[in-house]
Amino acid sequence: MADSASESDSGSVDGGPIMMPPSPATREQMQKRIESLQQQNRVLKAEIDAYKVQVKTLQSENRSLRQASVNIHAKAEQEEEYISNTLMKKIHSLKKEKETLALNFEQEEECLTNDLSRKLMQLRHEKVELEQSLEREQGHIVNKLMKKIEKLEAEINSKQNILEQLRREKVELENTLEQEQEALVNRLWKRMEKLEAEKRNLQIKLDQPISAPASPAGYYGEATSATRGSQPGEEQGLPNTVKIQRAPEQLTSHIQMLRSEVSRLRRQLAISQQEHMQKNESVSKGRADYP
Repeated sequence: MADSASESDSGSVDGGPIMMPPSPATREQMQKRIESLQQQNRVLKAEIDAYKVQVKTLQSENRSLRQASVNIHAKAEQEEEYISNTLMKKIHSLKKEKETLALNFEQEEECLTNDLSRKLMQLRHEKVELEQSLEREQGHIVNKLMKKIEKLEAEINSKQNILEQLRREKVELENTLEQEQEALVNRLWKRMEKLEAEKRNLQIKLDQPISAPASPAGYYGEATSATRGSQPGEEQGLPNTVKIQRAPEQLTSHIQMLRSEVSRLRRQLAISQQEHMQKNESVSKGRADYP
């Protein structure tokens, strides 16, 4: 391209009209342009040479690939022919094996049929024998179960009778327990009322003035009689002089004793009420357990 451009430039210079010689600056520019075009021409030639080398390399590779393709095709044909021959041989051998297997299968099938028919007859005889033995065993088991059922029914009846008897005894015990608890509570309440009355009497007597001359003897005599009523048999046999000569400290101790007795009876009443509630709860639980 640079040669054609230079030739066109030279042709235009030769064939054109006569022009004035260029100036030194223009000549220098033209010289630089020519050098650059020559440089580009050399670069393009080098690229063309490189492309030619690549083309030659590709052509040689193409020839080698074509040769390899031909060789592979020929080898594939040889392998295909070898495989087809091998498969044909195997097919013939498999046919022979199939025929032999068919004969062996027929023989074995016949043997198995005969053997199975014999076993079937034997199983039928065994089935008949098992059915007969099973009927005998079922009859024996039914008889044994009937005996067990009768025995269990008798045991259930006896246990029900025992249970009814226990329920009756339980009701009787509950009634007896309630009666005893009621009697105990009544006794405790009567005793507490008696002690409260004695306490009130003693408190009234303690609150009375002791300025009267005849009051000590009567007071001590009444205290002695009250003490006898609260604790019978404790002071019998003592002379009247000893009873009259009691000190006020002894009377105070007697009052404290009565108070302690009242508190003890209250505690005993609370304990008896708690036990009564516990027994009622246990009785209610027992009723729930035995509907």
